Amino acid sequence: MVRAVIDFKERQDRVLTIVKGKYGLGNKSEAANLIVEKFEEAFLEPELRPEYKEELLKVDKGKFEKFSGVKGLRKALEDA
Repeated sequence: MVRAVIDFKERQDRVLTIVKGKYGLGNKSEAANLIVEKFEEAFLEPELRPEYKEELLKVDKGKFEKFSGVKGLRKALEDA
């Protein structure tokens, strides 16, 4: 466990107090940990959104060319 001393402005302190009360947490440290967990779920490791999944399926169904090596790829690029 890492310990940190954090200075909160009055508004952020109120938010921590509200989160603490709403979720029945023991202290503001638990409230801060909950907020960080929620942020992590929402922004750092988001689930695939339906539109992104559809886009991946379109790419997967796309037209692809197979090359036997770098020389074949270079030739195709030069001819294009």
